[in-house]
Amino acid sequence: MDAGLKLSLVKYKPGTYIIVEGDTKIEFFYIIKSGQVRIRKEVDIVESEKILNPGDFFGVISVMSNHSQIETAQALTDVDLIAVHRSQFSMLIIKNNPVAMKIIREFSQRMRFLDESLARLALKEVEMTDDLSHLFDVAEYYAKTNEFQLANHAYSMYVKYCPFGEKVALARHRMTKIAPYIGEKKPVESGPMLRTYPENTMIFSESEPGDEMYIIQSGSVKITKIINDKEVLLALLHSKDIFGEMALLENKPRSASAIAHKNTVLMVVNRSNFNNMVQTRPELITRLTELLSNRIWVIYKQLENALMKSPVGKLYDTLLIELEKARVPIEERKAYSFDFGIEELVNMAALSKVDSTRAVRELLDNKIFRIIDNKITVNDISEIDKQVKYFKKMQKIEAARQKSTAKN
Repeated sequence: MDAGLKLSLVKYKPGTYIIVEGDTKIEFFYIIKSGQVRIRKEVDIVESEKILNPGDFFGVISVMSNHSQIETAQALTDVDLIAVHRSQFSMLIIKNNPVAMKIIREFSQRMRFLDESLARLALKEVEMTDDLSHLFDVAEYYAKTNEFQLANHAYSMYVKYCPFGEKVALARHRMTKIAPYIGEKKPVESGPMLRTYPENTMIFSESEPGDEMYIIQSGSVKITKIINDKEVLLALLHSKDIFGEMALLENKPRSASAIAHKNTVLMVVNRSNFNNMVQTRPELITRLTELLSNRIWVIYKQLENALMKSPVGKLYDTLLIELEKARVPIEERKAYSFDFGIEELVNMAALSKVDSTRAVRELLDNKIFRIIDNKITVNDISEIDKQVKYFKKMQKIEAARQKSTAKN
């Protein structure tokens, strides 16, 4: 490490807790210089426990997202750690670029793993695929739902990347059939490294190869995935958000689709200008790390949400996650308007038709909610927080009861 960074070295004895899940106001993350550290989470989601060694890092997600800790770290041996303050990250990029890029690449890999874990858990899906032939399935879904521009994009990508696929002739036939309904919605190069996408146009489809990352300049973008013939809304991104980085960094097909939710202007970063920007614009890499950290933090919350038993509890918890993502302070009698409606909320919570009907009715029975212009509004966000705590408490009590019954 460069002395100019003025990084501090801290020591911990075996058995000492270094960070604890749920801690707030976190300012430092750690790089292991010597020794071993065990990482675990209170709720066994998809990564129950990890052992970290010299060169590994931990605590970055909470520090760079400015959220509470999502894991507990305990020293297994005598440990020497390099403590890095949040404000020092840009300098770390300049002085030790390989360390920063290791963090970025590991986060990208973790995001892909967590995205797929969430889809499996939410929809009880066992097999996930990024096979190029899946492009045809994506196109068929959107054709069936009359989203013809989205369907046409996926059909065209299937024809492009699977020229000898068994359904190429059918895909070409479908494209001809839906052509009159597509209109003139096409992306337009609107400046150096800038591209404009009209509302409800496909930026890229899941399973499509890609070598570009995007930074939203204006507008918003939906990140979705088609599984079991159902569209799951994974995220709704806004100005300054970054997406598409996993394909850029890992050279793998897109794990999800990106759709312009409104008229959207994007900065387009490809592999060649990304490498240049790493050297010349450390603030970009800092921003990318912050966004990846925030998204990983959120997806852990979504995975916990998927484990909730109560459908209406899932809806409340999904709303709370969205409040946390928007960094809205939880205050008594504070009103808030979400930028999505009931249908999108149900998709975000991945509820079945059977569960969603009753859960939505129970949710709207709470008089804090109103639907205005097809958007959810609430007149007291603290009630959402109280409901989430109630449902999680009830689930924990029930789990303890079942465990006690099993022992007896």
